[in-house]
Amino acid sequence: MTAPERGTFVACATGWALDGMDFMIYPLVLGSIMQLWQVGGGRAGLAATATLLASAIGGWLAGFLSDRIGRVRTLQLTILWFSLFSLLSAFAQSFNQLLLFRTLLGFGFGGEWAVGAVLMGEVIRPEFRGRAVGSVQAGWALGWGAAVLAQAVLFSQLSPSLAWRAMFALGVAPALLTLYIRRHVAEPELAAANRQRRLAAGERHPPLARIFAPDILPTTLLAAFASTGAQGGYYAITTWLPTFLKTTRGLSVIGSTGYLATLIAGSFAGYLAGAWLADRIGRRMLFLVFSAAAIVIVLAYTQIPIPNRAMLVLGFPLGFFASGYFSGFGPFLTELFPTAMRGSGQGFCYNFGRGVGALFPTLVGYLAEIIPLADAIAVFSVIAYAVFFLAAFALPETRGRALDH
Repeated sequence: MTAPERGTFVACATGWALDGMDFMIYPLVLGSIMQLWQVGGGRAGLAATATLLASAIGGWLAGFLSDRIGRVRTLQLTILWFSLFSLLSAFAQSFNQLLLFRTLLGFGFGGEWAVGAVLMGEVIRPEFRGRAVGSVQAGWALGWGAAVLAQAVLFSQLSPSLAWRAMFALGVAPALLTLYIRRHVAEPELAAANRQRRLAAGERHPPLARIFAPDILPTTLLAAFASTGAQGGYYAITTWLPTFLKTTRGLSVIGSTGYLATLIAGSFAGYLAGAWLADRIGRRMLFLVFSAAAIVIVLAYTQIPIPNRAMLVLGFPLGFFASGYFSGFGPFLTELFPTAMRGSGQGFCYNFGRGVGALFPTLVGYLAEIIPLADAIAVFSVIAYAVFFLAAFALPETRGRALDH
């Protein structure tokens, strides 16, 4: 990579890792919070859903804002925002307060991915765009791993009533990243030149609703549905998996760490493999192969009565196929939309999927009050990945597409 590419890559990968750490802290402390405040499964899942619903709005607005004031400036604002509300979550005195703070955190959480993905897509050369943007996605697994490590350390050293607060307090760390961004990340020439050209010509900036115009509406809808399936399946699994391991499999917080570590290792490998495959076989084929494989692995993990040792091994392919397709989403959405509305289009589609997919943790929680948790996870995961497969099948291949000016 060139120096500008490298600086942007480091900033976005680190930001996404810290973003992942902030978000995954909640599923890891979910059991402690339910016990402390006597919260039912459906209501506990609502906090994860509220975060994701807010992120849907935040991602769309942040993408639109990045088209107007710049990618880099908007990226810094989103990082500072979710860092602040992660810290405030540590001081919540009731579940309602925690729900409010996690909801507000979602606005910055959604915006960070949307703006970072656009920034990477415009800085990296087309022939390397898939593997570079996809490799940034691998930062999520590192952040998830950091959250699990923090859980193992803090819950072994502190009482559960304090440990979960200490974990949320760690979420302020991303704020330090803005110092690096200010020094090492420049606005993409492509986006800056496009804004200058439009200003010089006296052209108005495309309105927020431009992505719903008849000429681009089919692309917007299909991309939004693909994102819904991809994220709905992922959140249905990852939000409830720690609780599944504890309640259904009878593992302690410390005992479940190895299972989550195997899942995260598979996820990290999946992100890197997906990044390479996005350039090798194309974005669309990556989505089709991984969504089909994810259905098979989820059913095996939740429905086949296998011993815990076999589940430990199966966690690797579960993480691999349930995560790796995300590596293709950043470059894919970047290539689908023109520069003047790229932030808005990419922010809406990805975060529409995040918002609708956000319903899945809550639905799993409520359904688990009627049927076994494993069955509830399987039902919503299979539905989500089937939607993802069908939408990806209907979308065009974008590999190697040059971005317009």
